[in-house]
Amino acid sequence: MTLTTCPQALIVMGREVFEAQFDASRLERLKAMAYLPEPIWTDELDSEQIRTRLAGVELLLTGWDAPVLNAARLARMPKLRLMIHCAGTIRPFVSEAFWERAIRACNVPDVNAIPVAEFTLAAVIMSGKSAPFLAASLRTSRGDWGGLDRFGRLGNVSRTVGVVGFSRVGRRVVAALRQLEDLTVLVHDPYADPAEVARAGGRPASLEDLLPAVDILSLHAPELPETRHMIGAAQLAALRDHTTLINTARGSLVDTTALERECASGRLNAILDVTDPEPLPASSVLYDLPNVLITPHVAGSLGTEVYRMTDAALDELERYTTGLPLLTEISSEEELRLSA
Repeated sequence: MTLTTCPQALIVMGREVFEAQFDASRLERLKAMAYLPEPIWTDELDSEQIRTRLAGVELLLTGWDAPVLNAARLARMPKLRLMIHCAGTIRPFVSEAFWERAIRACNVPDVNAIPVAEFTLAAVIMSGKSAPFLAASLRTSRGDWGGLDRFGRLGNVSRTVGVVGFSRVGRRVVAALRQLEDLTVLVHDPYADPAEVARAGGRPASLEDLLPAVDILSLHAPELPETRHMIGAAQLAALRDHTTLINTARGSLVDTTALERECASGRLNAILDVTDPEPLPASSVLYDLPNVLITPHVAGSLGTEVYRMTDAALDELERYTTGLPLLTEISSEEELRLSA
């Protein structure tokens, strides 16, 4: 590898995130491409100690639990030219001042989308068998196998899945669902290219047409003011009896109170990896319902999967330091459109 530039770099993320993402071999790879004086890592940008270090920083490697790059913090980094985010969306970590400075930004959302899409595919298949809901029922029925279809008809053949949001995750989910037999996939995303949706294996549809037609509804839209409670009481009421709602995107997409009513009545089922609020209060009825499976936001990269994000970020750094085009550079507009 022939370097054309050796920028001064700093890793900015939570301590646990740093320890999970950067082992010795990955730190050595980083040091071979960038000047990394002490401290090599920080989780804050405001102390007197770190301010001296920031003056020479040209490159930030950021991750979860990083502080927001607001105007005051950016002013301490006059040489900053590039941010490489070792995770998905950068939206919670940047400000208008960041974009106004014309600092370049990269992230690795396609890599982080892989486990979310895998989790969603598994959720679709398991909900087609009502497996999570029947398993929860057996905890109280103690072996009573009667009424296997009480959460809806069983099977993953000749079903219809609705995907809301043709985001990085959404398009992977649509493509993954092609392995199921005789499955119809309806996709709602007003910004998606219908030809791209068709190539992935989906069929574009309005939300009004999609909701009453699906057996499973999977959400993959970004968290924006206009998407808050996009699945509210009226949208939930439009779903057929025993439809399963899967949410691996953002909890705010769903009106939790309305969902609690529908699930408590037994009319709808849900698999929720994200909720609003997160976590749900202990008083939420959703915890007690057999037709609801709640997981603690585990669909994204965790454990052994996080190294994949680090490696992708270091691949991008290698392209930068050798003068090659960046493959994952993103603008503020693209980040808003695809961050789910």
